[in-house]
Amino acid sequence: MNDASHPIEGAPLIAPSTTDHPLYDAVVEACRTVYDPEIPVNIYDLGLVYTIDINEENEVRAIMTLTAPGCPVAGEMPGWVAEAIEPLPGVKQVDVELTWEPPWGMDMMSDEARLELGFM
Repeated sequence: MNDASHPIEGAPLIAPSTTDHPLYDAVVEACRTVYDPEIPVNIYDLGLVYTIDINEENEVRAIMTLTAPGCPVAGEMPGWVAEAIEPLPGVKQVDVELTWEPPWGMDMMSDEARLELGFM
C-alpha cells in the first residue's frame, strides 16, 4: 500500500521545494546571505535548508536543520533565516521550522561548499 499515510520505506524525509515558484530563486539567494557562525559557508550551500515551500499567497515555509543539535545558535538561526527572507518583495509571511530528520551530513553540502572548506 503506497499512499501518503504509508510512505515508501527509505523514502527521503526531505519534502520537495517549490522550485517553480517565481519567488523561489530570490528566497534561495536570501538563504545564501545567512552563515553558520562556525563554518565560513552560507547555510544554503552547506545543505542546511532542506525545503523551501512557497504557496499561492506567497507565504514561505522553510524547513532547515543545523550542523549539530548542540549548535550554539540553534535558537537564533531560524530567526536569521526569516529576517533574510521577509524583506523580499512579494513575500507575505515566513515560517522557519527546525528539524533533525534527516540528520545533516557533509554529503548534503554543495560542491562549492566542499571546495571552500577544502574537502575537494
